[in-house]
Parts: sequence; structure tokens; C-alpha cells
Amino acid sequence: MYILTILFYIREIPEFDRKVLEVLRQPLESREIVISRASRQITFPADFQLIAAMNPCPCGYAFNQDSRCQCSTEAIKRYQNRISGPLLDRIDLHIDVPPLKAQELQSTGNVENSTTVRERVLQAYHFQIQRQGVSNQSLSPQQLEAHAQLNTASKNMLEIAQQRLNLSARAYHRILRVARSIADLSQSADIETAHLSEALSYRQQEA
Repeated sequence: MYILTILFYIREIPEFDRKVLEVLRQPLESREIVISRASRQITFPADFQLIAAMNPCPCGYAFNQDSRCQCSTEAIKRYQNRISGPLLDRIDLHIDVPPLKAQELQSTGNVENSTTVRERVLQAYHFQIQRQGVSNQSLSPQQLEAHAQLNTASKNMLEIAQQRLNLSARAYHRILRVARSIADLSQSADIETAHLSEALSYRQQEA
């Protein structure tokens, strides 16, 4: 079985017009693009993976209190607020990537190569297909109840996170899908608290 993934990569996402970015909300949710004209309406498939990148501030030096950054707090807030909450809500993983130090760049520690990572991802994908017939990304809220059940400790953790982060129902279900995928990558039949905790860590920017 082959996996066909269409990647849509946006660099410097805050530099795009906000109206352009908001158009992405509908296809990210429905995996379809609907074009309507006076006489007809056509629906096109749009199942893709969105990867977007942005600097922490307009000048790009805000990480680690870099002295080169001259951006005011207000300027940084305006810059980051160019990405609307509803659009962020549809992006599963929010990850900060700080600059690497010299010793980290020179490190020769154990690092997995691409072939090893690919094999683990393919194995996790096959787990999903065998268990439920579709990928975790395609699980409906009803299917999540059957295939992404949480133990008592994990339920309590997610309830606290939902209150603290003010998670929407959409974000709640996306966290469960991510946690289910992390468990699959660990070859775990159940979602453990460590899997859920990692999934929640990818939504911290909503705090």
C-alpha cells in the first residue's frame, strides 16, 4: 500500500494577507474546496498536509532575548496575531524551534536516520488501517470514542487542559487524534498519559 501525501508549505505565514489565510480554514476542515458561481457549484478534493513557518517577531531575533531584537511587545503581539485563532485551531502541532547552540550543531550523538523514521511511521500507519480502516486523521468524533479511549488519569489531564487552554471541541478531537498517533508510533494499543501529555504540549501556544 502506498501513501500519497500532498504537502502545502508556507514560509513567513504572517506576511500573507489575512483574507488569503482565512480561505484555508474550510479546506483544512472539510478536505474539499467548493467554488460557487452564478450558474453552478463545483467541489474539488483538497486532502493535503499544511506546514507553515513564521518568525517569533517581525525582525526574527526575539528568541532567547536576543539583543539584536528591537521589536516592541506591541509589535510582536500584532505580528503574531496576524494568524487568527480559528486558523490555529485547525493546525494540529504548534512547535517552537529555537536557534541551536554551537555545541548542539557539533554534536555527533545518536540521531535516527530518515530510513528508520520512515519505517516507524509506515508501521504506525498500518496499525491504524488494520485497527479502524482509516488513518487517525480521518477518525470522526464517534470513531474516536471507540479507538482513542482514555484511562481515568488521562481523562482528568485532558479535562484540566481543556479548562486551562480553553480548548474548542475541534481542538479537543484533534488532540485525541494526535495522542492516538503518538501511541501508534510507540506501538502501544492504549493511549497512555505520556502520549496525551505530548499531544497537549503541541497546543501550548493557545494558552
